[in-house]
Amino acid sequence: MSHTAEIIAVGTELLLGNITNTNASEISRALSAVGVNVFWHTVVGDNPERLREALKIARKRADVILTTGGLGPTYDDLTKQTVCETFGKPLVLREDVLEHIRTYFARNVHLVMPENNRQQAEFPADCVIFDNPVGTAPGCAFEAEGVHVLMLPGPPFEMRTMLQNWAVPYLRGLSKEVIVSHDIMTFGLGESPMEDLMRERISRMENPSLATYAKPSEVRLRATAKADSAAAEAMLVPVVKEVTDYLGDVVYGVDIPNLETVCMTHLKEKGWTFATAESCTGGQIAARITALSGASSVYRGGVVSYWTSVKAEVLGVPQTLLDQYGAVSEECARSMAENARRITGADIGLSVTGVAGPDPDERNNPVGLVYVGLASSDGTWCRKLELGKRRRDRIQDLAANHAYDMLRRCLTGLPVEQSGTGKHMEKL
Repeated sequence: MSHTAEIIAVGTELLLGNITNTNASEISRALSAVGVNVFWHTVVGDNPERLREALKIARKRADVILTTGGLGPTYDDLTKQTVCETFGKPLVLREDVLEHIRTYFARNVHLVMPENNRQQAEFPADCVIFDNPVGTAPGCAFEAEGVHVLMLPGPPFEMRTMLQNWAVPYLRGLSKEVIVSHDIMTFGLGESPMEDLMRERISRMENPSLATYAKPSEVRLRATAKADSAAAEAMLVPVVKEVTDYLGDVVYGVDIPNLETVCMTHLKEKGWTFATAESCTGGQIAARITALSGASSVYRGGVVSYWTSVKAEVLGVPQTLLDQYGAVSEECARSMAENARRITGADIGLSVTGVAGPDPDERNNPVGLVYVGLASSDGTWCRKLELGKRRRDRIQDLAANHAYDMLRRCLTGLPVEQSGTGKHMEKL
């Protein structure tokens, strides 16, 4: 049986924006993994009437309702009381839970339990208690009129612990089906061209299904299947293969978080290192690789040469070249990459120079004009980017991604200067 769920987060602080609702995303991922379809997210303040209305709506359209928050000891922690009123369940004091809370206070807080914590030991009749080893607010679950209601605490660490230890096993028992997804990561096609290219395939697929998701500087295709675990994986194998074969080298990996991770893998396999010379990206390429564990085995170092004089005096870009072509030029990008490689002794040098905005540079080069260079023992390449008048951070992100895409292509024997080849390009 397929189950549909609604997540109701309770807390006025969420509505005010004081706290980000990270619980909802974690719960959605967990429910998806056990085959429960999350169709709705709702956020309600600490108001019994509005929570009651949200619950009445949810019970009509979902057979799993999962709440977070409102299980504390204060006057506005009214989730259990409101849920019980809505579903006609009496609240019952559990003496064993009350004793556990008293013990928690004695051992961890070294205080006598305040009387208002007593309400945390009250639960809907005939419910399953979810123990909370890291806090004082136990959760619970019950079924009423075909709807399963699960109540978890709001603090993320407590919620996560209870979700993993109690809620997921409870939900797994409702169905043998799971939802399995694989992310096909691409770079080189924008969201609109990708959607145009894949529309026919996406429209004819149901289970497995395929969907596109735009990230800030790339596009992810998610292939999803729902069945028992082994069958779901088997259903996805031909889908992933078909899509990766069709898209060709714009696909840089499956279930890989980002371009720098796949580059690190290839660098380690070859035993190679690289170095950077950055201008408009301000060290972003270096920051992204050094954020990964083990970066010291593949990354030698870099220079952020923001001033033209630093390009000449530190990197060794010839002054005559800078005078003739300017700092934002293919010639400069090539020289920066070659000198980054020479200075550090790395196998590959990467460079970026361009205009991130908001204004044109002193030579009137437009915002979004960027040159990315790569130098290796086999030669030097440059990719010219005309990114348009985007936000400064978007230009920097895209430039860094293009640098890593060139590095990936160099490491895998693909054409370095191009951002995409293969049969799919004939349709663009």
